[in-house]
Amino acid sequence: MKVFVAGATGVLGRALVPQLVARGHEVVGMTRSASKRDLVRSMGAHPVVADALDPDAVAQAVASAAPEVIVHQLTALSGESDMRHIDRAFETTNRLRREGTDHLLAAGRAVGARRFVAQSFAGFRFARTGGPVQTEADPLDPSPPGALRTVQAGYVYLEQAVTAIEWGEGLVLRYGGLYGPGTTISLAADAQMAAPIRKRRLPIVGDGGGVSSHVHVDDAAAATVAAVERGRPGIYNVVDDDPAPVREWLPVLASALGAKPPRRVPRWLARLLAGEAATVMMTEVKGASNEKAKRELGWTPRYASWRQGFAEGLG
Repeated sequence: MKVFVAGATGVLGRALVPQLVARGHEVVGMTRSASKRDLVRSMGAHPVVADALDPDAVAQAVASAAPEVIVHQLTALSGESDMRHIDRAFETTNRLRREGTDHLLAAGRAVGARRFVAQSFAGFRFARTGGPVQTEADPLDPSPPGALRTVQAGYVYLEQAVTAIEWGEGLVLRYGGLYGPGTTISLAADAQMAAPIRKRRLPIVGDGGGVSSHVHVDDAAAATVAAVERGRPGIYNVVDDDPAPVREWLPVLASALGAKPPRRVPRWLARLLAGEAATVMMTEVKGASNEKAKRELGWTPRYASWRQGFAEGLG
């Protein structure tokens, strides 16, 4: 098929495009930067340059490609973020999840695309009721921590917009916390989470009971290829088989990065130093089940657990 990937040079796009090409698809990769044309070509795709927040540019880029499938991988997350003001770090990403989604959907409808696959998030769920691991059918928390309200609102908007289309099949993939080459969790010297973990600046807060769901970036890309090729419209959690509390996975990650075990701090102190959002993420959030994605997309992660992935897949 002809597949249009918006965000082709992002972390997930760089893992996804070569997999699509290897499966025999003709890929057009959209990037905002003209300097990244050669990167798109090196992955076997045809580059197109457009600003995702410019509706005319997006419409022209999609029209020139005339794709059967559009894949929305647009984010603008880079550098370290202040957890007290995480909404500021997500400001542009939230616009991409709203305006960028609308522009791509309008362009897809105009050219007669039959399928639209979009990125959302399931690395942690702000749902303070129910069990520690939840499915796509479980509700999100209607009142997440203040700094995260606009973040959650952004991906909820995307999810509702994509799954509501009538002119094609809309699939939303809620990726877990990504790790592996190019992500914030890797062996690279500039990996965002590596430095604070090595310096023991990322502690376990309280009982460390917040449950996280991870997924290796290559596994996330493989699930996206599956969603391009098959699966019914709807939302899918793309995570590994092993949701786990922070108190379990953070020491293992520290060891994989060659760091000493993380410190522990009481919840009251973390709230004072890092804010409510960071505290809740460490102590209250829920994990996600991947049963639907495995059953309906026919996808199985290569790294079934972050335990194996942290040991073998960070490089």
